[in-house]
Amino acid sequence: MGYELDFGALAQYLGLFLEGTAVTLGLTAVASTLGLALSIAGAAAAGGGFAIARRLVAAYVELIRNTPFIVQMFFVFFGLPSLGLRLSAMTAAVLAMTINLTAYAIEIVRAGIEAVPSGQSEAGRALGLRPAAIFALVVLPQALANVYPALVSQIVITMLESAVVSQIAVVDLTHVADFIQSRNFRAFETYFVITVVYFVLAVGLRRLLARGGRRLLAGRAR
Repeated sequence: MGYELDFGALAQYLGLFLEGTAVTLGLTAVASTLGLALSIAGAAAAGGGFAIARRLVAAYVELIRNTPFIVQMFFVFFGLPSLGLRLSAMTAAVLAMTINLTAYAIEIVRAGIEAVPSGQSEAGRALGLRPAAIFALVVLPQALANVYPALVSQIVITMLESAVVSQIAVVDLTHVADFIQSRNFRAFETYFVITVVYFVLAVGLRRLLARGGRRLLAGRAR
């Protein structure tokens, strides 16, 4: 007997699909905001004058970039309670996503900073600006403009990788799909739908951020 497709069987779960999508986007928004802020600080420390700061940042980046995200998440959710630090599934997911994104974004932002001509900083000093002001007002805007497409790609990757947070019972899009197919046994239809949803989210997020970046960073790339 052949398998008969029935996408109509998923109609009653529309609310769950929307809730899962909202959770996925929410996790991505929070982790991306925190990760970008921390990556700027990390990139500044990596290029600063303190050797110990450079070594700590380098060690952190190497550790996170060379271990699987799911292992990092399990460490946060299952490992930290052994030290007395218990986190909710949602908090653990945000923390793990932020830690992971920050490591990759540090290298991206650092590359952007290094691409800014040294003459820009010299011009700032000639105007009497303090080092912190030079970094924030002169170097950083140009650095972000230089690497903005790479940052957007990393944010999209983080959104797609968030699917694994379902393994710690975060009710994201993938968790919703697992629940639905366990009830109606329509695995093909269910996972086909969320595949399409993830694709639409990735393309839409990339275009949205690209459009916003063009407005915010117009004329700053060097």
